[in-house]
Amino acid sequence: MKQTVAERGYTAPVLLDASGDVTGRAYGVFGPPTAYLVDREGRLVGRMVGGRDWSGAAARDVIRGFVHRRGP
Repeated sequence: MKQTVAERGYTAPVLLDASGDVTGRAYGVFGPPTAYLVDREGRLVGRMVGGRDWSGAAARDVIRGFVHRRGP
């Protein structure tokens, strides 16, 4: 997993939860691939199950919407 993060050049923090303790208990993993958006307080604010194309404008708009969101 660390190699994939390095190869793809991710700049955002990436949780590598090999044991499943965090994602399974706190966020209810449905199965890979699953993307989770977690706010600065550690609250789950979004979850997307299934593969997504994160390289386009639509994906950036989704992320921006969560980044600029107010409240829980």
